[in-house]
Amino acid sequence: MQPKVTVIAVDGPGGAGKGELCIRLSRKYGFAILDSGAIYRVLAYAALQKNIPLDDEEKLTVLAQNLNLSFREVNNAVAVMLDNEDVTSGIRNEAAGNAASKVAVLPQVRAALLQRQRDFAVAPGLIADGRDMGTVVFPDAAVKIFLDASAEERARRRVSQLALRGVKADYDSILREIAERDFRDRNRATAPLKPAEDALVLDSTTLSIEEVVETAVTFIESKLAS
Repeated sequence: MQPKVTVIAVDGPGGAGKGELCIRLSRKYGFAILDSGAIYRVLAYAALQKNIPLDDEEKLTVLAQNLNLSFREVNNAVAVMLDNEDVTSGIRNEAAGNAASKVAVLPQVRAALLQRQRDFAVAPGLIADGRDMGTVVFPDAAVKIFLDASAEERARRRVSQLALRGVKADYDSILREIAERDFRDRNRATAPLKPAEDALVLDSTTLSIEEVVETAVTFIESKLAS
């Protein structure tokens, strides 16, 4: 990563509002977006499309190094583009998720995808959305933000999102799933979910998206000016 490229790393658990914050920051600064959570799913999806065995580390590593992957805003959301085709819905199904968990354990694949993520840092800048952007992928990022929210609030938001799609969801079940994932993410041996030492820790539990963006922008401006 070249020093002149400004990277804004936004980490935090799912449901805290990272996606919306990153889209708004991308619009404001004209920076590209990296949705790191999609990386392993895209690789798995591409492997399935090319009939590459999910345990063939050598072929998967080459595929990871050459993924023609990009992200763009579509209908106020981040679309995942593979070979200029929108594969957002294709990578969100259970098959892609299961395949992603298999390729993610391969050391050479992880190393290749780490570099692939860093390759997204090009001028004028990058908004990196993930769980270890500021601690592992871009430890020298100019700005680091850790966006959090209570598990209860994130569960409420998830239920509301599903309701808008006509899907009835059980709040208690979703809250339990969120709590379990939080525990796994925060206690895993490799790249645990935690704020970087120099990150702004921003709790969005009681904040509107406008308040989150305003606080984030104030912090970003202060960091970039120093």
